[in-house]
Amino acid sequence: MIVVTGGAGFIGSNLVAALAARGITDVAVVDRFRDGEKWQNLAKREVATLVPPEQTLAFLDQHAAEIDAVFHLGAISATTERDVDKIVANNVALTLDLWRWCSWRGCRLIYASSAATYGDGSAGFDDDGSCDGLARLRPLNAYGWSKHLVDRRIARAVATGDLVPPQWAGLKFFNVYGPNEAHKGDMMSVVAKLHPQLTAGNPARLFKSHKDGFEDGGQLRDFIHVDDCIAVMLWLYDHPEVSGLFNVGTGKARSFKDLALATFSALGLPPRIEYFDMPEHLRGKYQYFTQATTDRLRAAGFDQPFTELEEGVRRYVQEFLSQPDPYR
Repeated sequence: MIVVTGGAGFIGSNLVAALAARGITDVAVVDRFRDGEKWQNLAKREVATLVPPEQTLAFLDQHAAEIDAVFHLGAISATTERDVDKIVANNVALTLDLWRWCSWRGCRLIYASSAATYGDGSAGFDDDGSCDGLARLRPLNAYGWSKHLVDRRIARAVATGDLVPPQWAGLKFFNVYGPNEAHKGDMMSVVAKLHPQLTAGNPARLFKSHKDGFEDGGQLRDFIHVDDCIAVMLWLYDHPEVSGLFNVGTGKARSFKDLALATFSALGLPPRIEYFDMPEHLRGKYQYFTQATTDRLRAAGFDQPFTELEEGVRRYVQEFLSQPDPYR
């Protein structure tokens, strides 16, 4: 059995789909559905069972002999979440509980960290898993801090020779886009937000720049298609000898203007872009540049190419967002 926490979410449901494509259906999905359309992310999949998050550890204990690996993708991922106690309970406490459980039970653990741990990028984007390397980073929001706190605690456990899972990997996902993100609301990728605007005949609306050296719409991100994230996770699953903290990005920063132009192109529409002021409350916590350093992942043996932005946006728009059924 493979356990996927957050398995009905964006990256998690794409992982469940990729496992199904391999013929792996003995998958336990840990997630909450509530009253939205999130269930549609799994509607086409066969899974072994659905587990409420509060029952995660009890379920693991009950099925310990069957579980091969845990992919821990569940989290409060909103960078604007203000309830820090809620973030700690979901992003820190549960992750460290899973780390301890996998260590004691000898179960593999692959968990989601985030590029938000890098803060404004002034300390670089090097996925150095050492205690000293991580100590230099300053996340800009509570979400990034929660992920960083976990990375640091795991780095300390590894450095001091504590019991660790037989394979473990922390994945610092950069700006992921792709199918099955509609439930994320305001935290959806810009492609998903632009699509209904552009198809309705409206211009793309992007933030103005409030920082010298960046033109309006020129803020840079490492945009990565969710399929590439899944490829990294499956490669790790196929290589149980590989452990560590890894960036999951393309290594190539592109602008939001580039992203908007790619979306217009995918829709066959002439580009029209308007720029508006960034809200005051975001300006001090906004990343103007992110770009993954992928040397460690490549050195570990991952040699698959990453999808170019224009091709990734074309596939997402034409094969999913523009279809009557946009779900994978």
